[in-house]
Amino acid sequence: MPQHQDQLQPKGELALQTITMPADTNPFGDIFGGWVMAQMDIAGAIHANHVAKGRVTTVAVGSMEFIRPVPVGAVISCYTHTLKIGNTSIRVKVEVWIKDFITHQLSLVTQGEYIYVAIDTKGHKRSIIHAE
Repeated sequence: MPQHQDQLQPKGELALQTITMPADTNPFGDIFGGWVMAQMDIAGAIHANHVAKGRVTTVAVGSMEFIRPVPVGAVISCYTHTLKIGNTSIRVKVEVWIKDFITHQLSLVTQGEYIYVAIDTKGHKRSIIHAE
């Protein structure tokens, strides 16, 4: 299990930021985890598209960890960084942070690993072009 207790700042680049809305809540009034996962997938795909220099598709989600509930009205920020680049795939770590409106303290609320595969215009796997 990832160590998050000592992590005080996000790791990676800000890939997506949005506000949580009442329509996205579960029966207990917190933001539905599936909605958060969808935002994470979008953020990860933005990152993977940049790395792959083209179209990618999600193939797997692994090591998902929900740390605390996300309240309505919170601004969530999804940070991403590359964990591994293969011949056709990219493994991306996505962290979701919220900022307290009063204290301005950042809190890690969830994190996970998303795996994307680079695809061509016909939806077939393609090699990732490494630029350096």
